[in-house]
Amino acid sequence: MDAYNTDLAYIHDAGFGDFAKSAAPWLLEMLRANGIDKGLVVDLGCGSGIWARELSRAGYEVLGIDISPAMIEIARKRVPLGNFQTGSLLRAKLPRCEAVTALGECFNYLFDETNSIARLRRVFDRVYSALKPGGLFVFDIAEPGRGKGPRQKHRQGRDWAVLVEVDEDARTNRLTRRITTFRKRAESYVRDEEVHVLQLYTRSEVATELRRAGFRVRTLRGYGEQAMIDGCVGFMARRPR
Repeated sequence: MDAYNTDLAYIHDAGFGDFAKSAAPWLLEMLRANGIDKGLVVDLGCGSGIWARELSRAGYEVLGIDISPAMIEIARKRVPLGNFQTGSLLRAKLPRCEAVTALGECFNYLFDETNSIARLRRVFDRVYSALKPGGLFVFDIAEPGRGKGPRQKHRQGRDWAVLVEVDEDARTNRLTRRITTFRKRAESYVRDEEVHVLQLYTRSEVATELRRAGFRVRTLRGYGEQAMIDGCVGFMARRPR
């Protein structure tokens, strides 16, 4: 399955980075409020490094992991002091750290086809083991119903356009996005296509797995002033001291 190839990575960075940028002030505030004012933060599904840049600017060490080589290439240019790796966030080996984040429904994507609630259970265990006592795990997921609304969406920028067709299967709780991109190169536009499939999870099953791993959990309606996208819910999980 394609995972943000060059053109879609460029378009996502240029036109869809507001969520991470707007969430950053609250996220930094939460880190400091929990006594985390330095050290390593691991950003799973780091994308083009927008949140990683804010962490780096605030004095944190950053490890970003993303399955898209094109996204990682942008992130490395954006955050020279960051450490970035290409790989599945479901399989990544996590170093000892102060916090782990995953913004933008990263845990739903089936770029790694082994994704399931059982697989996430193992990820949550690894995150818990990697975090220092008092460490934070902050992320969001897409729930069933994420695909409600217009089935076809369109957005464009100065040198790009993207068309998205959305379909949600209520029987399997899978959301499919068929994405067509147009990116200007010289005097013409190059067309590309990707299909992204997401496995949708309920907040109750995710919260149950987090608590089973040992976390203290609360759900989030937003990251401060940045509300959750419709059909998504956030989590702030804390490893007890």
